[in-house]
This record gives sequence, structure tokens and C-alpha cells, in this order.
Amino acid sequence: MFLKAQRSRRRLAAVVLAAALAAAGCGGSGGGGGTAADTLVVYTGQAGDWQLNFNPYSPTRIEGLGTIFEPLFFYNVTGSTDPVKRLGESFEWNADGTVLSITTRSGATWTDGKPFTAKDVVFTLDMVAKTPTMNSVGYKGKAAAIDDTHLTVTFDEPSYLVGPQVLGRTWIVPEHLWGQLSDPATNVIATPVGTGPFQLDEFKAQAFTLKANEGYHSGAPAVKKIRYLSLSGNQAGADALKAGQVDWQTGPVPDIANVEKNYPGYKANTTPMNQAALLTCSNAALGCEGPQTDPAVRKAVYYALNRTQVNSLAFENTASEISPGFALLGRDDAVISSKLAERTAPMQPDTAKAGQLLEGAGYAKGGDGLYAKDGQQLALNVKVVAGWTDYITALDTMTQQLQQAGIKLNVQQSSWNEWADARGQGKYQLIIDSLYQGPAADPFYLYSYFFATSSTAPVGQTATPNFARVSDPAIDAAIDALKAIDPKDTAARQPHLDAIQTRVEETVPYIPLLTAGTTSEYNAKKFTGWPDESNPYAFFAVWSAPDNSEIYRTLKPAGQ
Repeated sequence: MFLKAQRSRRRLAAVVLAAALAAAGCGGSGGGGGTAADTLVVYTGQAGDWQLNFNPYSPTRIEGLGTIFEPLFFYNVTGSTDPVKRLGESFEWNADGTVLSITTRSGATWTDGKPFTAKDVVFTLDMVAKTPTMNSVGYKGKAAAIDDTHLTVTFDEPSYLVGPQVLGRTWIVPEHLWGQLSDPATNVIATPVGTGPFQLDEFKAQAFTLKANEGYHSGAPAVKKIRYLSLSGNQAGADALKAGQVDWQTGPVPDIANVEKNYPGYKANTTPMNQAALLTCSNAALGCEGPQTDPAVRKAVYYALNRTQVNSLAFENTASEISPGFALLGRDDAVISSKLAERTAPMQPDTAKAGQLLEGAGYAKGGDGLYAKDGQQLALNVKVVAGWTDYITALDTMTQQLQQAGIKLNVQQSSWNEWADARGQGKYQLIIDSLYQGPAADPFYLYSYFFATSSTAPVGQTATPNFARVSDPAIDAAIDALKAIDPKDTAARQPHLDAIQTRVEETVPYIPLLTAGTTSEYNAKKFTGWPDESNPYAFFAVWSAPDNSEIYRTLKPAGQ
């Protein structure tokens, strides 16, 4: 019965895939100037129709970071390497880290033919500074153009660590067009004009296509088209891969260890980078409601999990250990705090400790085996995107694990748009997601994104991206202190990194699961130039921007 049901589901998936590809115009020909050989077909995990919006500062954007709208430099977050020139040529700090001098590229043009100048950079920085919902990094500098290729950014205090945010995570937009927008934070950009290696070709709800910018300042990319598919989820992605209809996807496939055998011509790359967690709406003072606002409940969940089992059943053992202080194991080993109670989250459950924490917080186990307090059963709702099969399997596994520890977990599947809206607005108890890294190989950026008061908001307002609503004076003080210290002064930085990590471990606003082994399956027969262990020049994930754009512009069709 099980095998028959499996075959039926696979036949249905194949029918759905064929219909989706036909509707999207994804046959063998690239069309419109591209060919099958130089068209890269990608699947980012999008489940459901694309909603037209290329505004790089909108939380509902679908693409454009690095591909259409460029930063000044590209930073490789997988390790400490020199930044790659994009719209910038060089930069330099003054002696005390309060003035950043930038030289921009000359000769670059926007895709409408207008020249790019340093004034566009100043306009963009000013726009971000005065628009809180666009200013996810708390930028407070004052930018001034000296001439068409030089500008300065002045800060009131030493701001070394703001540099990579300004240089590597600010998407430069054209003043001559964006100066006319009524609300640049929310305006839908349907016809994007950028300086990047690609520009919009055509848009359909089932798929959209970017085409090479033949006037690109660094030379037109060899990949002439990129087609982005919308499918029904991970299973449809795996089926598209099997059919040879997708050249690059990042996500799980069955028997991931044998990709080259099961998908001839394809290879796989696994990079430990993003940190999977149960995000909690943790702060009652900012409007969060539910038992997860109690740190004891969050810690009980932390100790009740069998991470080894989750890794095996949900992630095919591609994930790895995670630090409760959220410094990235491997890359950040030198700065992981020696003051942590546990350097890594336990891979095996400790249900006794989970029970002690709950009982210390006033919970008592009932006859049904579940804990309760004040007549309310300890039940937590967790949101996940329908079609994210790895995360859904992880949650199904955790549901059984937490049940054994006396905690009920209710899994709620929804569309990506509904999930993202709930995450941003704080209208959830738990959400499964990953914490991502910043523009440079430094844990400071993750802390400033996900743990700083400046990047959160009360429930009902959009947080960007401190979704857990963390607002902790000790963490804020340490983040502010780190901004003023030259990153080369490791001894001066460590006490502040210690303070953040130990406080994060103590309060657990994001319940650490595992360091996600981000696995991409890619068509090595059709394209060359992919990152690998000998040259990890970008984070290998199709949904990670601007890393994906650096890969797009490096790839070459086989034979070139």
C-alpha cells in the first residue's frame, strides 16, 4: 500500500511539473536571444505564483539583489577574502574609523542608458538613512559626493563594522528614477533599471526570466538567460532535476549522497553556513503572546530535542552541530566564547532537564503526559511553508520528541507569503527558519541583524530582521561597542563577543537546531565555473543574494 501510494504521488508530481514547465515556457529552447546551451534554469524553492516586485528594499521582492541592483563590492561570507569590485573601485577608512572614502567605477551605465555616478550612491544611502523600514542595518552615516567617482561617508562615532554593510549590502538605485517614487520602501518595481550583469526579460506568474546585460561594465556574462521557476515544493524540484529541466537548485533530494549516480551530469555541494532554528516571538513587552515568551519554556524545548535524529530523518545527515551563542562553527572557531555553558547544543535529548526547567517555572505534568500551568496545556504552534519537505519532516520529528518531554507542538503549513508576513509582523509563536550571515565573515553581522533592538519592532509592525523581537540592553551595548573597534583588534573585541554569546545562550530567543548543510545540486555538464572546495568564491545557494549573482556572472556554458 505504501509503495503504491508513493508511485501515485510521483506520477502526480510529474504531471504537475510538466504542466508548470509548459505554462512557464520551459522547453528546450531559451528563446528571445538565449539558447538551451546558455540559459540557466534555476529553482529557488518558490512554491506558488511569483508576485511581480523587483524592489530590492521590499520584503516581498522576488529577485534583483546583485543581479539587477548591485552593491559597491561583493564580500565572500564563507571566509576572509578581499572584496570583489562591483560598482566600487576602492575604499579607505580614516585613522579613527569615522570617515569612509569611496572611489566608484567610471563608465558604468544604468540599463536605460543613463550614466552611473557617485551621486547615485549618495542618493541611495540618504534614502536608506531616512527610511527606517529600508534601514535594516541601522545605518546613520552622512554621505557626500566629491565628484562623479568619489564620495565620503561620515559617522559620528567609529563605525568600522558598518563598512561592509554600506559597501556590500546596500543596493544602489538610480536617482533619476527613484527620486520620483512616493514611497521607495513599498513601491512595487515592475520594470527594474539597474547596473547589474542581468536585467528583466519577461515575467510570468509561473516563471520569470532575466537576460544578460550586454552593456555591463565588467563585460556581458556568458550565461545569456536565467529562468526562475515556480513549482509546488521540494518534491517537484527533485522531479525537475531528474528530468533535466533545472540546472541549479538548493534543497533536499532523495539519496543526496549519490547525486552524481542518480542524476547523471549533476553534482552536489554542501556548505555549512545558515543556522537552522525555531524562531520564537519571545518578547511580551513588544506584544508577543504565548508560552514561548517564557525563557524556561524555550530552554525546555532546547534540551528536549534529539538533534541527531532530526539530522538523520530530515536532512540526510547533511547538517552539523550548532553553537548556542550562534557564532558559526568552523569559520568562527577563534571567537566562540569560552564562557558558554555549552560550546555546542546537545545532539541527544535531556528530557529530565527539560522537565526540571518547566517545573521550576510552575508547570506540572498531567495525566495525559503533557505539562500544564494555570489550567492551560503547554502547546506551541509552529509555522512552516507548505512544500518545504525537509523542514516539515524536521517538525514532524520534533513533534514526537517534544511529546515525550510533555510539550505539544502543533505544525501549521501555509504559503510562503503568509509565512513571511507572520514572521515579519510577529504574529506567530514559533517559526522554523534559518539565521543567515552578514556581508563579511564575522558573527557581528548576524548579531546586529537578529538580536539588536534597532532591527526589531512591536508585534504588528515589520521587523527587519530581528523576528524574535529581542531587545536586550546587554546585547545592544556589546553590539555598539563592537562597531567602534577595528576588526583587526581581536583582543579588544572578544569580551563583547563573550557578552553577546552568553546572553543569547541564557535567553534562547532563537532555539538553535543545527548548522544547516546547505546543499546545491547543479548541472556540471552544461556549465563550468561553479564554486568548489578548492575555490569557494561565493556561498553556494541559489536563494542567497548577492552570492548567487557572483556565481551567475562567473559561470560559462560548457565548451566556452
